[in-house]
Amino acid sequence: MKVALLQMTAGIDPAVNAATLSDAVAEAAGAGAAMLFTPEMSGLLDRDRERAARSIVAEADDPVLAAVQAAAAHHHCWVHLGSLAVRRPDGRYANRGFVIDDAGAIRARYDKLHLFDVDLPTGERWRESAAYAPGESAAVVDTPVGSLGLSICYDLRFALLYAALADAGAEVLAIPAAFTRPTGQAHWETLLRARAIENASFVIAAAQTGEHQDGRATHGHSLVVDPWGKVLLDMGEAAGLGFVALDPEVTAAARARVPVLAHRRSIPTVTRA
Repeated sequence: MKVALLQMTAGIDPAVNAATLSDAVAEAAGAGAAMLFTPEMSGLLDRDRERAARSIVAEADDPVLAAVQAAAAHHHCWVHLGSLAVRRPDGRYANRGFVIDDAGAIRARYDKLHLFDVDLPTGERWRESAAYAPGESAAVVDTPVGSLGLSICYDLRFALLYAALADAGAEVLAIPAAFTRPTGQAHWETLLRARAIENASFVIAAAQTGEHQDGRATHGHSLVVDPWGKVLLDMGEAAGLGFVALDPEVTAAARARVPVLAHRRSIPTVTRA
């Protein structure tokens, strides 16, 4: 099964980002991909919250989501839209991912559970929770590439989420991201390979890359990792599309060779001596 990954440098204009996404759907479908995966915050990447607020709307009114749905239907291609910033009814924002089928219908939604509130040694300070509300549930959805477990960026550091997704039937783990350069250089590939190995699952991680209009820089290196931990695709730092074929027999073989899912037990009560 052939999949496509979009590595992009999203900016502060949703219309420009929507055009990039629509073109990517067309190119992915034209190359024979059954599904396209896009990064976190594909529709808007802007840390100026006052300026960004003018572009963040309710899901039903989001022009980027509508454009991707239309492109998916027109080109008969499934899309995992890594995430968009959407306004919730309570006025706060959600960092929300979508799985869109080849008729343009939304098959699944996922709001990011773990929010990025950190102070980095470089002086970068991030407080995602200042504007965004965390999600309250995880999601697995059937797609042409298999049962897909959804997550977003900082979720990557929380292994229990991926264990829950795999235990719920996920064979492929989607991890769209906008990783900073310092954390990306230190941890990105290591954590992605770990999530693949410990759950004997494919990992598909479409990422933002390069210098963005809001002044941030992201790591790039969109990756696809197989259930044995082998990197099948590393897109480096250039924006564009990457393609890879997934073989479901690799998942079955890895799970038979080291049956981690069958052996997984609930964590017992911890006592401290």
